[in-house]
Amino acid sequence: MPSTTQTRRPSGARRPSRRRVLGATAGLFGTAALTGCGIPSAYVDEDRRSAPDRSEGEKRLGFSNWTQYIDTDDDGGRPTLDDFTERTGIEVTYTEDINDNDEFFGKMGPVLTQGTDPGRDLMVVSDWMVGRYIGLGWVQSMDRANLPNVAAQLDPQLADPAVDPGRRHSVPWQSGITGIAYNRKELGRELKSVSDLWAPDLKGRVTLFAGLDEALGLLMLSQGADITAFTEDDAHRAMDLVQRMVDGRHVRRFTGNDYTGDLASGAALACQAYSGDAVQLTAENPDIAFVVPEEGGELWAESLLIPNRAAHKRNAELLIDHYYRPEVAAELASAVQYICPVPAAREVLAASGDREKAELAEHPLVFPTDEMRGRLRTMRDVTSAERPGLHKVWTRITGV
Repeated sequence: MPSTTQTRRPSGARRPSRRRVLGATAGLFGTAALTGCGIPSAYVDEDRRSAPDRSEGEKRLGFSNWTQYIDTDDDGGRPTLDDFTERTGIEVTYTEDINDNDEFFGKMGPVLTQGTDPGRDLMVVSDWMVGRYIGLGWVQSMDRANLPNVAAQLDPQLADPAVDPGRRHSVPWQSGITGIAYNRKELGRELKSVSDLWAPDLKGRVTLFAGLDEALGLLMLSQGADITAFTEDDAHRAMDLVQRMVDGRHVRRFTGNDYTGDLASGAALACQAYSGDAVQLTAENPDIAFVVPEEGGELWAESLLIPNRAAHKRNAELLIDHYYRPEVAAELASAVQYICPVPAAREVLAASGDREKAELAEHPLVFPTDEMRGRLRTMRDVTSAERPGLHKVWTRITGV
């Protein structure tokens, strides 16, 4: 779930976190701003979402994604996209113009509300934001006849999220886990539960995510809540706990992309963390460990959407399905090292004959074990009715 997304940089380089802190305006109040003050409703009816599909006559499509979230070669090419073009004849204009879920939401809102050409046929946003696009009627349902590989290969654990039951409007690009990262050597013991973060010797050395959508799921899980159907009382209980930790100066600070720096420098000994970051953090420092808490971790995805009025809808669907070919999914997974939404890609990597790829096939943060999967839960979206009240309390606690 989450709020930003990150991808793999060249070996040894620091990559940005893939889930960013919530913006206080566009994401939380963007809908209200679009519907208030005499401006027409932001909701788009079904009959106004599609445009004439020019896919047959125009062998091209536009694809907006996060930075460094795709495989590249030494010449700056993108092999999996190049393979798609070679196989289909469809040229892809690939743009890394998504830097923040809320910022992009604010950018797309006026265009999609007014029903004008969105300038792209495909885009990737975090699943908690997917729910908002769907709720506003800003994205089109996909033609499943054009997605046979998705039907055959999509990870069942990602197939039916609360934000988009049955994945009628979205298809996961990559996935990840919110859990705990800590410095095992400095701490001198293992952490197994979120409750372990509150041990006295960690006072002032713990960081939590600043974003409501990023932090809340793991905290509620630690208190026994069912995050697939949590109540406002569940959310407030979790926030009350955080308030007590803030009052006792147990929490060092609330972070966005920079939590990895605190952990790497030793300023923090333990923190909420994303599995995709942990792959690189542990590669750089084997003393840093990532754990899915005993009480459960939050499974999230960042998903492909086709915006309203996209001019090349079928071409976009063909590209989505291309990435669900196991050999293509394996190539992408080896580059970005997030949880691969195509389990069959594991066998491709294992049989590749490449030592590093074969090792990646056994990495539980790219292909989770059955035991780990049993502890993963997907959080339902915070509704538009709940969000203002919860955000008011969370902002008071975090100060951001």
